[in-house]
Amino acid sequence: MGQQGRLTRIWAERGSRPAVVRDNRRCSTYLFGAICPARGLGAAIISQTVNTTAMNFHLTEIATQVAPGARAVLLIDGAGWHEKAKDLRVPDNITLMTLPPYSPELNSMENVWGYLRDNKLSNIVWNDEEAINTACKQAWDFLAASPDTIRSLGTRDWACVSL
Repeated sequence: MGQQGRLTRIWAERGSRPAVVRDNRRCSTYLFGAICPARGLGAAIISQTVNTTAMNFHLTEIATQVAPGARAVLLIDGAGWHEKAKDLRVPDNITLMTLPPYSPELNSMENVWGYLRDNKLSNIVWNDEEAINTACKQAWDFLAASPDTIRSLGTRDWACVSL
């Protein structure tokens, strides 16, 4: 998320052209997030960098949210910081499962990012990095307060495996 934000559609009277601000500065923050649709909860961190170190912090945060005695299967795409490199420290209660290339429809987090952008993180100009961080935290808290939304965004009948 950052000052080079995203413009989205807004409700307006037919025939009108509402003004929306857009910033040309380049300050950014990264929101790492994961959800568990079955339990309706999520885990996230805010980072100023996107790399393996940040991913390790994120994995540690996810591990704290896994139910005792359970194991989380974390779906990841081919991003460089997701790779199972020697520097990536995967907690014992997490298994990484890499999605096939070019398959964002299988990654429910893409639905989450779209939802947060459309509802909390667009058509806004932030003054500085702290304001961006605050907006990211508020957006994630907004999502985390709604387990039904997490279930809806993360569940697809055609993508569920029943035991």
